[in-house]
Amino acid sequence: WRGREGAPYSTLVPSDEVTINYRHGLPVITLMLPTRSERCQFTVKPVVTTVGAFLQDVQREDKGIQRAEVFATDGSKVSDATLMEVLLMNDFKLVINSRAYSVSPPVKDKLSSEHVTEMEDVKSLVHRLFVALHLEDHQIRKERELLQKLDHLKGELLPLEQMKARIMDSADAKTSRLLWVGLALMSTQGGALAWLTWWVYSWDIMEPVTYFITYGSAMAFYAYFLLTKQDYIYPHAKDRQFLHYFYRKSKKQRFNVERYNKLKDDLAEAEESLRRLRQPLHLRLPIQEISDKD
Repeated sequence: WRGREGAPYSTLVPSDEVTINYRHGLPVITLMLPTRSERCQFTVKPVVTTVGAFLQDVQREDKGIQRAEVFATDGSKVSDATLMEVLLMNDFKLVINSRAYSVSPPVKDKLSSEHVTEMEDVKSLVHRLFVALHLEDHQIRKERELLQKLDHLKGELLPLEQMKARIMDSADAKTSRLLWVGLALMSTQGGALAWLTWWVYSWDIMEPVTYFITYGSAMAFYAYFLLTKQDYIYPHAKDRQFLHYFYRKSKKQRFNVERYNKLKDDLAEAEESLRRLRQPLHLRLPIQEISDKD
């Protein structure tokens, strides 16, 4: 038989080297410790004990054990997070160092439906007691963690907010100047056309000129639409120019816009989680689920 990496193990040890018996409703696993050459019993609680915890107990008992793993009969490794209750439902192979033990758990007597119902009621009662005793401590600990996270995020955002405010003021000033320059150019153009119409030439001469100026303006607006895929609406054009100045200034001052947005999103998420957490704390209601994101 080979392990998951294809490395051959020694011949399977007979199943009597590892035995499983039930005492007082709990499984007792008896196995031979390799370096101490003596049999040792391990009583496990199948409902709460995991495979990883059982293997750690075995390694603590015999310091000479360098490797301890559990495999299913098809050769696939059993996760350390698997409960012993699930593992003991089928045959499995216990690998200690270079020796593989074939284990066949005994079949437990089926419980009556009344006994099963009683056990489920006991489990439910224990769960409710655990929640009642530890939920408030968990909520307070979670609230403290969220407050610390908020302080950390606000500390990182403070210098970025100050830099962003300076960049926005500069971009807003440049945008305002550009708008006033546009108004000045339009006023100059109107004054020049009026002067040419009434003092230099006549309207018969200036009419074609104004026509081509209007047609050229229409072509400019159409070119704006082709480039931006937006109509030339003054508020939208102002915002677009503002963003142009803002990102150009941010690049010069090395203001990381993506990092700033990520911190703002994390801050909003933490504040929302804190709000949802404090609501049941004050109203004594069941806590809502708070998603944890690394």
